[in-house]
Amino acid sequence: MKAVQVTVLDGPESIQVADVEAPAPGAGEVLIDVAYAGVTFPELLQTRGLYQVKHPLPFTLGSEAAGVVTAVGADVTDLAVGDRVATIAGKGAYAEAMVAPANATVKLPDSVSLSAAAGMPMNLLTADFALRVRGRLEAGQTVLVHGAAGGLGTALVQVAVAMGATVVGVVSTEEKAETVKSLGAQHAVLSEGFKDAVKELFPAGVDLVADPVGNPEDGDRFTDSLRCLARFGTALVLGFTAGQIPQVKVNRLLLNNVGVAGVGWGAAFAQDPGLIASQWEALHEHLVAGKLDPVIHATFPLEEAAEAIKQLETRAVRGKVLLQVKAEV
Repeated sequence: MKAVQVTVLDGPESIQVADVEAPAPGAGEVLIDVAYAGVTFPELLQTRGLYQVKHPLPFTLGSEAAGVVTAVGADVTDLAVGDRVATIAGKGAYAEAMVAPANATVKLPDSVSLSAAAGMPMNLLTADFALRVRGRLEAGQTVLVHGAAGGLGTALVQVAVAMGATVVGVVSTEEKAETVKSLGAQHAVLSEGFKDAVKELFPAGVDLVADPVGNPEDGDRFTDSLRCLARFGTALVLGFTAGQIPQVKVNRLLLNNVGVAGVGWGAAFAQDPGLIASQWEALHEHLVAGKLDPVIHATFPLEEAAEAIKQLETRAVRGKVLLQVKAEV
């Protein structure tokens, strides 16, 4: 079968489409005939050996996919051959077939297409974990989302809106602002001077800040995020796509009665194998209602995986980038 492999750690340009042996599922695993794979930021890091999880070379790239189950291993009871599914795994999704853990694989409602589903696992599960689990978001609260037009950002916006929150999206262009508003965000502000714009909208501050961006090299955006929080508000740390890890002066947290919460979804799943199933159950009503529908920025064929990954470096992406492995079933 065809698979996109990392053989050297020289960046997206060095990945190769190769013929490899088709995998077989072991105990607790399923074999998936892949239709679409989602392109995620960890894959960009993995091509350079910069991600925290290191796979021995060579390995097949790809964290998330959607397709149809073609075989199940021993001890798998909740999934069957023919099920339409989405999955999230550490590797293997950029291929015509992949093996995935059954506890990281979920059945899809009939209303959800395989192309949409491929853009869901990492972003939707992370957004739900951030807002519902770590942020304890309640209907009527306010949420500020950085990078709101990106893949994770759009998922955060949609989940927050579905949960009844008022959402402010922080974006870099007016075009992205329109994208965010089309997803239900009540407000969108430009990243340049966002603090003052948010304080004008909500003088008392917002309840949650969801930040997958971190600090740019020439600024301290995270401190301005803390200044946007209302009393007892929380800043949720989801990642550092801007490249700089913020430093927090904890006296600011003490004096203003605000907090910072880490959102390590992968670490949480490693400690709780039932986490994905419980999250999917919580999200199900919103999925069926059509409230969680990923924005698809672009779709590339498997052979153009390098170009798809490089899209994530342009900062022009609005929503999700996909790889199409085969036609929709």
